[in-house]
This record gives sequence, structure tokens and C-alpha cells, in this order.
Amino acid sequence: MVETPKFTDEQLQVPRLGEPQHASPLRRSTAPGQGRGCFVPDDMRVLYEPRYSAGGQPAQVGLERAGPRERIYFDPAQVKAAVVSCGGLCPGINNVVRSLVHELRLNYGVPKVLGIRFGYRGLNPEQARPPIDLSLEAVEAIHHMGGTILGTSRGHQDPAVTTEYLRSQGVNILFCIGGDGTQRGAHAIAAEAARQGLDIAVVGVPKTIDNDIKFCFRTFGFYTAVAEAEKVIDRAHIEAKAVLNGVGLVKLMGREAGFIAAAAAVASGEANFVLIPEVPLTLEGDDGFLARLERRLLAREHAVVVVAEGAGQHLMETDPEEADASGNRRLGDIGPLLKERIREHFAERQIPVGVKYFDPSYHIRSAPASAADSFYCQELARSAVHAGMAGKTDLLIGLWHNHLVHVPLAISTGMKKRLSPEGELWTAVLAATGQESL
Repeated sequence: MVETPKFTDEQLQVPRLGEPQHASPLRRSTAPGQGRGCFVPDDMRVLYEPRYSAGGQPAQVGLERAGPRERIYFDPAQVKAAVVSCGGLCPGINNVVRSLVHELRLNYGVPKVLGIRFGYRGLNPEQARPPIDLSLEAVEAIHHMGGTILGTSRGHQDPAVTTEYLRSQGVNILFCIGGDGTQRGAHAIAAEAARQGLDIAVVGVPKTIDNDIKFCFRTFGFYTAVAEAEKVIDRAHIEAKAVLNGVGLVKLMGREAGFIAAAAAVASGEANFVLIPEVPLTLEGDDGFLARLERRLLAREHAVVVVAEGAGQHLMETDPEEADASGNRRLGDIGPLLKERIREHFAERQIPVGVKYFDPSYHIRSAPASAADSFYCQELARSAVHAGMAGKTDLLIGLWHNHLVHVPLAISTGMKKRLSPEGELWTAVLAATGQESL
């Protein structure tokens, strides 16, 4: 099904601080055939929807293609950049930090890069610890480590305060690594800087293992999370087969989107049920999950169930208005609830069952990045630096139809991506598990 673009070219236009006045120091060419990579023309676009029906025409609405510009806004010798990471951990944060530093210092010749400590609170003088100097030596080996050397935190800070702190420190470019809440904060900082007429570029690098950021087909850390989750599903399968009517129950991250649960289940090939937030969960009745699980055990004497943390929230008594520091709704814990309901169901029927429960959430998100994610982190970071040096602001680097693009924060924040029950990934889950036919 071909999607009709929901945005106009004007809405997809990325703000910039002014006309670029400086020649880029990068050794790039302006045309193919010169033996080196090319600059990206500033009018180059990636179509929002490249598919079209035969005989028709593609819709001419597009996003700015990311990459190095021939002319840049900032004089590299006068730039002081800063990097901040916010929200939960995710494989690859340190890889992004390292690549930002390398591109800024080695390729553009930027003399100073600050590491902001513990998220946006590091931009509030009343709460902040002093920033660290992100020298080449400081980031030399961090790409082999999980977590973030900068520290992280959740929560809102007054953009007037954070913008004043950036001005006082002489920061020209701020790189914000984080998910939707982080990018909302970045948008607020960019808007405040524009209101005050400050030459501060704000560039977001989207980070969440949930893979739920709009205009980004894949966020960094997702492949690593899927690989780590696949291992857990495989272990759950071993445990389940070791006993009569064994059930391996695995809870994975995915607050409002089931991408990790779905992708890991397909990669493993051992899951029999996948429960995600996008597909309503019914426990009782002949067509409910418990009856389906019973039929599976009677037929095969073991089962593996994968559940995303945001699935089945209607089954729990939680306050829908209660939220964490990032504004995310506090979830009930679906894993233990399912574990108990499974045990109760089979006890009532006097059918022996052995439930083994796995919750690897923090193990998965604190892992170091895989080779695929390490490569991707470098691409995102370099593109973020190119955008910032060109004076682009109030944007994040997205991945759209396998091209890195500039996405205005004004349209990308507050709209999380969801797994489509009609899409190829969920179709693959149903084919791999057979859960619909049980």
C-alpha cells in the first residue's frame, strides 16, 4: 500500500542559523570521478514516499539528505561543541560520542568539545557537575564499552536556563543523544536560542532500543538489543523443553512499540507466542491467550512466550496519569502477572506446568554495541556534525528509505512510531510462531 505524504515541503524544511560563509575543510569533491567522496548539495532531497503505482508519478515531497556541505556556517577554529546524552541506556551511546569527537576534532579541526554530565541537568548550573573535556584520549577506547561515559538522567529543565548556560560556556553546537523526550528538550532549547537570537545549533541523534522514533526506520542499538534478546529466547526454549509442559516466558523492553519482541522472536525462531502493545491481548475465552497456550502444550508439551513490557496494560490497575521524569506513562509489570495467570489457569485444570520467567531488560540495554550498530553510530554521528557545522539547527538525523536525512524536530517529536499489525514484521511473526492458528 503506497502512503500519501502527510507533510508539505515547507513543514520538512530544516531551520538554519544563516548563510554559510566558510569553505569546508573536508577533502571532498563536488562531482563524481575525482577519487574521493562528494559533498552533498544543499538542495538534495530524499522522497518521503518513493513507491508509486505503475503509470503514476511519485509524490514530490522530500526530506533534506544528510551529509557534508561544501560551504559551512561556522568557522571551525571558533567552535566549541557540547554533547549530552539523556534518558535510558542503549547500546552505542559511547560509539556516537566517540565518533562525534573524532569528526569534530580530526576532520573539522574544532578545538574544544565538552561532555555534559548526567543529561540535561548538566545544563542547569544549580544541578550540574562540571563538563568534561572530550579529548581524543578521553574517548580512545569508549566504543568498546556499554552505557555512557557522560552519565544520563531523565527530566525537564527550563530552556531559558539551559540556553543561558550554553551561552555562558561559549557553546556553538549542542548534540543531543536521546529518545523522544530528549528531542523535545532539544527542540525547546533550539526555540529559546532562536528567540534570543543566539548562534547555537542544536542537532539530535535519535536513541532508543524500542525503535519507536518517527522518521527513523532504525535507531542505533536496536540490532544489538535484538541479538541479545534472541539469546534469551533461545535459553528460554531450552528451559521449556527440559520439563513436561514447560513454558519459557520472556519479557522484553518495548513500552509502546513491540519492535524488539517481534524482531527477536523472528530471529530466534523458537517463540510460539509474541505479545505486543499494538495488538490487544485477551487472556480468557476459547480464543484467548491462555486457551491457545493450553492447546499448544497439549500438542507439543512446551512453549515459549515473548511479551513486550507495554503489552496488556489494560489488565492491570495502574494510574494512567502517573508518569516518570521523562513524561512516560508508568507501566504495570506484565511479566509477573502473566506468570501467575498461567499458573492459575493450569492449576484449575489440574494440568502440570513449569513456568520459567526471564526479564533481561537492563542486561540488554547496557550491552556494548554490535558491529552493525557500531558502524551505524559512526554514520549518524558524522552526519550530525556535518549538519551542525553547516548551521542547521532544531533537527535530528533520521534514516529514511536507507538514506540519512535531516528531520525538523518540530514534526518528529511527540509522534512515536508503532509496529503495524498489517506490516511485514508482524506478518513474519505470525508466520514464524503460528500463534493465530492455535
